[in-house]
Amino acid sequence: MTTDNSLPNAPTRLVEATIRVLATSGPSEVKARSVASEAGLSTMGVYTHFGGVPELLQAVADEGFKRLAAVFKRVPITDDPITDLCAMLLACRDLARSNPHLYDLMFGLSIDGRYSPSRGTMTSIANGQSEAFKATYAILIDACARLVDAKCVRKIDPALIAPQLWSAAHGFIMLELAGHFSGMENPASQILVATCNNIVVGLGAKREKVESSTAGVIAGSATALEP
Repeated sequence: MTTDNSLPNAPTRLVEATIRVLATSGPSEVKARSVASEAGLSTMGVYTHFGGVPELLQAVADEGFKRLAAVFKRVPITDDPITDLCAMLLACRDLARSNPHLYDLMFGLSIDGRYSPSRGTMTSIANGQSEAFKATYAILIDACARLVDAKCVRKIDPALIAPQLWSAAHGFIMLELAGHFSGMENPASQILVATCNNIVVGLGAKREKVESSTAGVIAGSATALEP
């Protein structure tokens, strides 16, 4: 093990070490000393490369969004944008379940991940956010644009559709991680997919078509799309 803070991959090692500490020990253990030890570097490395723990956490949140973007991109683009959107939202859930504390950090919940949305309308949700968040959110907007272009729904600004689905998925994920659906057989299908189906139907899609498009998506997405 080396403690050479000048190594070119030291920042990456610190970010990855923080993610591991979050996963195994929770946010209370994310400290300069514990993270540096996990990374095999000296404590000074945190301050040399990031300035402090808050800045390191911002980099970790950005890495979380980059991983979510990678998960989104691994969802196959098919000729059915409803299927694709459903698969993306389920993939987001899988990522959150793989490291709940990282997901919390990304959205500034248990730890300050700097995700506080700027003031403005729903169409400006990405304003003031990190480039990593904006790039990830843009993938969701593009998927919603395919929904409109395919005439699955009424002609609506995709930037108005995306936050509806984003909110539904995020709300479900947070409640599920808190254990609120533990008594249900398949909450992802019974709540997340059902809610998103209702949103798409409300946007003008035919219910029979929506339910046909999303049926069976869960079976193949639970583990295949994890990073």
